[in-house]
Amino acid sequence: MTELPTAPFTTLAEGHCHSAVIENSEFLAFAGRADTPEEALAQLAALRERYPDATHHCWAYRIGPLYRFSDDGEPGGTAGAPILRAIEGQGLNHVMVVVVRYYGGVKLGTGGLVRAYGGTAAECLRTAPRLEVRPRQPLTVRVPFEHLSVLYHLLGTFDTVRGEEAYTASGVELRVEVYPEDAAAFAAALRDGTRGAGEAAS
Repeated sequence: MTELPTAPFTTLAEGHCHSAVIENSEFLAFAGRADTPEEALAQLAALRERYPDATHHCWAYRIGPLYRFSDDGEPGGTAGAPILRAIEGQGLNHVMVVVVRYYGGVKLGTGGLVRAYGGTAAECLRTAPRLEVRPRQPLTVRVPFEHLSVLYHLLGTFDTVRGEEAYTASGVELRVEVYPEDAAAFAAALRDGTRGAGEAAS
């Protein structure tokens, strides 16, 4: 699993598709969230299996600083790059788009292909449900038994995700996930509430 960036990003809430018929060719665009290149390529493999008789399966993904695209036999620069530009133009991240083409017998030319692939991908993304992702920062919290009430109070005060508790000879160790902007305040509040006996470290 690739570590998610600490900055918020917008991705897709669920998979989405859009189809268009252009000069007798059918273009089927499929978009989905992908947090790793492996997830993106798994989506491609599934679509190749689902549409084995298609003329082309052109695609692109953007996952943080990582991106790849393929024209899958179309003239260079006419399919994969326009799909990638559609992803970036919609301000999306952690997204894979595959455009499946069934050739209809009419050649579109390079400009027509760019418009067909880029336009179908952009319309698919424009109408897809979106999701704002705010990655969290994991902290390891250690608190003596006598200060557990302070910890539980802070877990309710801050927007936290709790992991499993582990009991040690001196107290409790717990994995907690907080939003990055809350990490310092959470650690300080824990120190203050336990008179320095509790600690939270990343």
